[in-house]
Amino acid sequence: MARVLKTKKLENTRLATNYGGWMYCDKCNENIGYLCYSTYDKVELNYLCNCGSVGRALLDFEDSKDGKACKEELIIIKNRFCCPKDQEPLITILDKKVASYEMKITCKSCSQIYKKEKK
Repeated sequence: MARVLKTKKLENTRLATNYGGWMYCDKCNENIGYLCYSTYDKVELNYLCNCGSVGRALLDFEDSKDGKACKEELIIIKNRFCCPKDQEPLITILDKKVASYEMKITCKSCSQIYKKEKK
């Protein structure tokens, strides 16, 4: 069953589909990452693309639960940031395509809010 978006705010960013898939910078059309469709509850991403464009994405769903802050780190499996509890992939950020980013992503299965940044 498809999820119903509550919030979808994209700035200088586009997604391949409604709430997931490949993510692109609107200015240079470069692929900056991949957002896994079914494993996240909320994502907040702010980034500086290598082309100089500042992009933002905020997405969550009608059935999203309030996340719980945690100090755990996302794990990396095959270049994907994954939940350390169930090893489900959440998001991929292509480091070579972005100069910097800040991200908060909530795992749908464990409701933990994970933070990651590159400066």
